[in-house]
Amino acid sequence: MRANPNLMTPEEIRIAGLKALEKELGPVGMVRFLQQFDLGRGDYTRERKKLLEEYNDVDKILREIEAARKE
Repeated sequence: MRANPNLMTPEEIRIAGLKALEKELGPVGMVRFLQQFDLGRGDYTRERKKLLEEYNDVDKILREIEAARKE
């Protein structure tokens, strides 16, 4: 008989989920599936701000678009 997910602790849910993934996908498939949810590294907001800091002026952006269209 299957356990009631509404009554399971978060740890029990995690373990049951990993077991189901391993059963269906095998160990390698389970790992590949879990790798899709890697949170990554770094600070996206800080990196994006630095990358786009020269584009904080709408007029400058419009001038660059117009120049690119003329090329």
